[in-house]
Amino acid sequence: MKVVVGISGGVDSAVAAARLVKRGFDVTGVFMDIGLTDYGRAEGVCRTLGIPLMISDARDELENNVVKPFITSYRAGTTPNPCVLCNPVVKYPTLLKAADSIGAEYIATGHYAGTVETDGETFLRQGISGRDQSYMLYRLSPETLKRCLFPIGDTPKDVVRAEAAESGLEIADAPDSMEICFIPDGDYAAFIKEKSGGMPEGDVVDAEGRVTGRHGGLCGYTVGQRRGLGTAGAGRMYVTAVDTVNNRVVIGPEKLLYKEKIELRDVIFRGTPGMELDVKIRHSRVSYRAVFDGKSGVEFTGGPARAPSPGQSAVFYKDGIVLGGGIIC
Repeated sequence: MKVVVGISGGVDSAVAAARLVKRGFDVTGVFMDIGLTDYGRAEGVCRTLGIPLMISDARDELENNVVKPFITSYRAGTTPNPCVLCNPVVKYPTLLKAADSIGAEYIATGHYAGTVETDGETFLRQGISGRDQSYMLYRLSPETLKRCLFPIGDTPKDVVRAEAAESGLEIADAPDSMEICFIPDGDYAAFIKEKSGGMPEGDVVDAEGRVTGRHGGLCGYTVGQRRGLGTAGAGRMYVTAVDTVNNRVVIGPEKLLYKEKIELRDVIFRGTPGMELDVKIRHSRVSYRAVFDGKSGVEFTGGPARAPSPGQSAVFYKDGIVLGGGIIC
């Protein structure tokens, strides 16, 4: 049975491919070329495993569907998660296209997640090894999920690294990639300023509008941020809002970060309105009990949520199964 595996050159995707080879699949690696990194490490992984490697040019798709919306969102004072944007419109379609070109039934990645069949439908579920990346995958369609394999989805990272070493993979000790793939140095504020021709400085103000300092461009700030505020305000202060109309960063005490309700846009939901859910408002282990009204409103029933940030996603879970989510307004 044929399967294509997204090969980044990292340890997770390498071990995912190695496991499928051991299970008897006819495996082909696919490297998604975004124009910033070469495919040398991916080529080395495939050579070690004895599988072919396809190179898919995704530069235009990434630029138009992820990079440009990412910049626009930051300039609008919101904080998008680029992986949430990329997976359903660039990465997984790239893998599906490659799979269809060689008649492969399945696609696979090294994500820590899984799928489950319920009443004939395929749902995404959380990884259960202490690592979970389902947050970034919640917008994948049921049709895509039916073709997805997550070979390491429930495996602890130390076991993954041990398997990589046993398989003779040179990247067994490679560090985890923590940065945005199209901003390898991690300085997203500088990237946004360069791409958009700069952003003006402005005032940092408190909840009453009193000026407490200056900011170097709104793209460097997000709700809940404490560091780099450049203010001498009394006590710990946090970003409570990014005011694009007046080009201001609004700060205040931590208590102002907690919200009992949020509104969403671009919602995907495969559950029943009013059902109790676990909701993640960012990619972390923290979730909040809540109910969703089936349209746009989320009410936190187990206590207010800390620092929901516009542009991030609120992702719905029920007993570890992903039922959808939306973008925080």
